[in-house]
Amino acid sequence: MTTVDPSAPPLPEQAEVDDTIKLITDNADRIFSWKYDRERPQLVTLYNKAMASQWDSMNDLDWATDVDPEFLVATTQKDNPTVAVARAAKDVPGSPFKNWGEKEFTQLSIESLKASLSQFMHGEQGAMMVAAKIVETVPWIDAKYYAATQTMDEARHTEVFAKYLDLKLGDAYPMSPYLDEQIQALIEDSRWDIAYLGMQIIIESLALAAFGQMLRATEEPLLRKLLRYVLADEARHVAFGILSLGEFYENLSSAELFERQEFMAENTIRNRARSGIPEVWDRMGVPLKTAMPALQEGATKVDQSLFTTFQHGFFGKLVPNTRKLGLLDANDGHLRKMWGEAGLMEYEFADSTADDYDTYDAVAADRAAAAAAASTD
Repeated sequence: MTTVDPSAPPLPEQAEVDDTIKLITDNADRIFSWKYDRERPQLVTLYNKAMASQWDSMNDLDWATDVDPEFLVATTQKDNPTVAVARAAKDVPGSPFKNWGEKEFTQLSIESLKASLSQFMHGEQGAMMVAAKIVETVPWIDAKYYAATQTMDEARHTEVFAKYLDLKLGDAYPMSPYLDEQIQALIEDSRWDIAYLGMQIIIESLALAAFGQMLRATEEPLLRKLLRYVLADEARHVAFGILSLGEFYENLSSAELFERQEFMAENTIRNRARSGIPEVWDRMGVPLKTAMPALQEGATKVDQSLFTTFQHGFFGKLVPNTRKLGLLDANDGHLRKMWGEAGLMEYEFADSTADDYDTYDAVAADRAAAAAAASTD
């Protein structure tokens, strides 16, 4: 007979459980492959690189590093569009920020950083789930092997962002509805290549831009090393998508390629809006609905390069990566025309991530430097 320990904590109420989990139905078929021959040399090389470049979240990062949130943001406030717009909105007639001083703007910068790192954390868990889906659904053994290493990478990324938030900055923010919707759609889709296209090509290219922008802005040593190592992994993930999909798309029909082109357009030029994190403004005591009129006017007064730097980094990778897949020119250049009208084709001949992923490998660079230093002792 089962007995219950009277000292054990009670089970959580269903409402509490529902707040901490989300159920998503995956409609894709699971594929076993009995063909174990290594037939794709580029994927074999990438897999070997991934195996050699695994890093230890506990021992390779110095979690004893003292992080002062106010000092952390003091060096990056000028590069924070949210803070810049709020500062510009301070002098708008009737602005809810009219009485704000440096204390409030510093706190807004901290909250904005926490919100960004929170989306990184949630996005990495989503990437972990999509990578696991790729393991199950891709028909090639070389791709299954690599996707398994990516699943481990994404688990480590989720862990380190969660740990940095918890130990150094405080409470995380919820997942943005836009990111939630994007990842749910990739998991639910029955076509295995859409998981690749949405995650490896679009979201991971976006991650390269976002992590790179934050790395350039911060001087905090723990966060810098964390971002350098995550970037090294993410660049390989994008290369994985390019190498796998390039082969697959060579054999699709025009109608099937058109669906993929429309998917790219829908997730770039047609749906550029990224829902913000209204909880940031709630924590600052100014609900977004109240703040929005002043913020909209303030946005017209700030240096627009604050908004274009990230976009340049994102499309500077996305467009050449997509060119490598053959999606720009399929169907008489359908996607090329749409992206050209949006002014994106200036990025076409930038380096694709399949060609330059090794340049991101901070893990290998640090190990080589440590070995060189040891040899001179």
